[in-house]
Order: sequence, then structure tokens, then C-alpha cells
Amino acid sequence: AAAGLLCDLLWSDPDMSIAGWGESDRGIGFAFGPDVVHDFLARTGLHLICRAHQVVEDGYEFFAQRKLVTIFSAPNYCGEFDNAGAVLRVGPDCVCSFAILKPTRRAPVAAPVAPVPQLEHKR
Repeated sequence: AAAGLLCDLLWSDPDMSIAGWGESDRGIGFAFGPDVVHDFLARTGLHLICRAHQVVEDGYEFFAQRKLVTIFSAPNYCGEFDNAGAVLRVGPDCVCSFAILKPTRRAPVAAPVAPVPQLEHKR
């Protein structure tokens, strides 16, 4: 979806530098400030917003006084980032914890070497 509610929910990101709503650096969706999070939680009676679809370095990242958490579960995203991944665990008592998926260090890939043909010596 290139427009509409589903697109806005998917592509909108938290931004500490703004109040309310603003333009997104992605060029799609919106950016929202901590005040938007607090207002939404107060109106809905919820305690935490869990979201994804944004690369974060440690696999998870809190926002708005720990009232919103971004979770990203793909370490080394697309081979272009050195990010960790995380999985959110919610216990029966609603206590949250994270399983961290550490990024792997990959050795540089060497170009394949063609085998050297064997020469036959004839006498």
C-alpha cells in the first residue's frame, strides 16, 4: 500500500526531535513525537506500544520514557548493517524481556581462484 492507514501504521517512526506529527525521513508515512505516544496510551488505557519495521542497532530501542519499544529481529540486516536482532518475550505476569541475536562478523569474501591446469610433459 502506497497510501492510507495501513501505510501510515507501517512506515511511521518515532522522532525525539519533534512534538506532534511531522514529515518522515523515509519520505513515506509520518514521524511522531513522544507526546503522541503518551496521548495514545492515555486515550486507549494501554501501557506499551510494541512496533517493528525499523532497523535499530541493538535489536530493540525504547522511546517516550519506555512507553514504546521498536523491535527488529534481523541481525546484519541485508548484509549492509551491523545491527543486532531481538525477540520480545512477554511473561505470564506481563514482564517483558529480550532475547538478543548478535550480529555475526563475516570474513571478507575472497574472489574464487580458478584451478591451475596440470601440464603434461611428453618426452
